[in-house]
Amino acid sequence: MVSTEIIAAIATPPGRGGIGVIRISGKDLTTLAKVILGKLPKPRFASFSNFLDTEGHIVDQGIALYFPAPHSYTGEDVLELQGHGGPAVMNLLLANCLAAGARLAQPGEFTLRAYLNHKIDLVQAESVAAIIEASTNEAARCAMGSLQGNFSTKIHELVNALITLRMLIEATLDFPEDETENLDALGIDEKLVQIHQKLEQITLSAQQGNMLQEGIRIALVGAPNAGKSSLLNQLVQEEAAIVTDIPGTTRDSIQRTISIAGIPIHIIDTAGLRETHDIVEQKGIERTHAAIHSANMVLYLIDINQRPINSADPIQQFLPSGKPQITIFNKIDLIHQQPEVNELKNGLIIYLSAKTGAGIDLLREKILDLAGWQFNHAGEGLFMARQRHLEALKLAQTHVTNAQSVTMRENQLEILAEELRLAQGALSSITGEFTADDLLGEIFSRFCIGK
Repeated sequence: MVSTEIIAAIATPPGRGGIGVIRISGKDLTTLAKVILGKLPKPRFASFSNFLDTEGHIVDQGIALYFPAPHSYTGEDVLELQGHGGPAVMNLLLANCLAAGARLAQPGEFTLRAYLNHKIDLVQAESVAAIIEASTNEAARCAMGSLQGNFSTKIHELVNALITLRMLIEATLDFPEDETENLDALGIDEKLVQIHQKLEQITLSAQQGNMLQEGIRIALVGAPNAGKSSLLNQLVQEEAAIVTDIPGTTRDSIQRTISIAGIPIHIIDTAGLRETHDIVEQKGIERTHAAIHSANMVLYLIDINQRPINSADPIQQFLPSGKPQITIFNKIDLIHQQPEVNELKNGLIIYLSAKTGAGIDLLREKILDLAGWQFNHAGEGLFMARQRHLEALKLAQTHVTNAQSVTMRENQLEILAEELRLAQGALSSITGEFTADDLLGEIFSRFCIGK
């Protein structure tokens, strides 16, 4: 249910700036506007105004913008006050708005009201946060496409196809004696194949978009002095980690983020794995195990001069078998070897030098390949997707696959209809047509205040 309360918040980031913005939204802002501005401004017209306190004293001057409902961001009356961007004046102006009858907005509450007032759907609402959070140009473009409705349109097309199919099947259930049409004549199998193919295409675009938004978490692991810190420095092009010839120099995990082809890559340099009685180093090794567990991919570094002679590699036991992994033989400059890539049945091996940078471009390329990235110029055709979207798409795929496996016999039609209903529900949860209130609370609590 949409609240009738007036909400207000500072919509610009904390700190000093040339301009600071107070955003106010509610069912009727006439009374509040007369207190703060002395009048209700002309709709959609920038008015230079004095900003007043409840006693009529001027606290600031600036621009007032008024957007009457329903033609506003939230679908309610919206008033924006653009004043001087100092923390003191912004807080004073906000306090006067609260004294005039507003309450402080919760994180994401303006966008929540836009969703509840049907100005945007849930995917578009989440895209607002994704644009703000975007760490690369490509991610921002992808999120903007979803905000414009690209993702939602594809989901609605699939839902409509499922609804049409359900109508055909349920009509057959209601009138089984009608012999003029049967399931074969209706082309149920062909329609299910088309839906499944479209669902796979959307899922792939969503997975790629999720990668653009969330990035890839990579853990650098290996024995002490294998060159992990040197590789981190080479990838981020700065001295992010201390490099020495002393084994065990890295005691704690160090994380940096880079961009490869627009994909955020979160690299974690970890403490070397070995048996040690040093309490501080032991703590670092514990964090190494945690980093391996949370990573999407593992880069396992081996000093090429100390490579295991046999298969009894003591470190390999700590690396998860089901996680993408690249084995890197480092320090090829010491044996005058050229960079190369070996793609074997049991894994990918790259020979490089973290010290000189030889082979680093090969590594960047293979990281994206192993992560499943398919090159896309500036994120075109991709959808900003959260993990919940991917889970909903996967669930829909499961139900469509189950529907395809149902034998087209009359006593199976109820099962077929139910699988299609469940697939429709999974897809509709993405756009928010069927969404629990607790999920809405979780989604919008991640927004910044004032948005």
